[in-house]
Amino acid sequence: MALVLVRNTLRTVAVLAAGCCLLWLGGLVWFVTPPAADTRATPTDAIVVLTGGSLRLQSGIDLLREGKGRKLFVSGVNQQVDLEDLMRISGNMPDWALCCVILGHRADNTFGNAQETAQWIRAQGFRSLRLVTAWYHMPRSLLEFDRALPEIDIVAHPVFPDQVRQEHWWAQRGTAALLVIEYVKYLGALSRPLLQWREPIVVGPSEPARAEMRR
Repeated sequence: MALVLVRNTLRTVAVLAAGCCLLWLGGLVWFVTPPAADTRATPTDAIVVLTGGSLRLQSGIDLLREGKGRKLFVSGVNQQVDLEDLMRISGNMPDWALCCVILGHRADNTFGNAQETAQWIRAQGFRSLRLVTAWYHMPRSLLEFDRALPEIDIVAHPVFPDQVRQEHWWAQRGTAALLVIEYVKYLGALSRPLLQWREPIVVGPSEPARAEMRR
């Protein structure tokens, strides 16, 4: 009897594990499907570039030149890099852009990008932004930005770095590792509210109790 129970338990565990693996793989297939750029031609109040590749910055500058936004905010810039350094790095930032490009130095991850941008967007009184980042980074970026700026209209503008191959990505070790890691980060960001909700709430002593403790 006990042996039958053990076998049934193991079978159930195996089925659940296989189901989780299939679900995980199905999510990965969805995740690595490159998103299409939002083709809305209407300009947004701001263009937001998340650092992490020269193509992102170049795309942001091009969008600014085309009048797709009034200001360009670059989030996650190294503390040691100023606007002149960024102009030199980009190589194609025109002088007229100096008045319209703002650097954010406080963020060091995607969550920080969203929080830093949210503070700047609200200080400016803007209502819309065009988000520029790599295509594989866009799902997690949109997730964080939607949470930080639920009242803001966000237009996705993914860029497609040549070094991250989209076709037969599983055959390229570097690309496959990058996409799987980014997918795991996306799942982590997706589940973060649930983990925070489950954290126990520490209730401090009431005011009368604190008064008693001070005696």
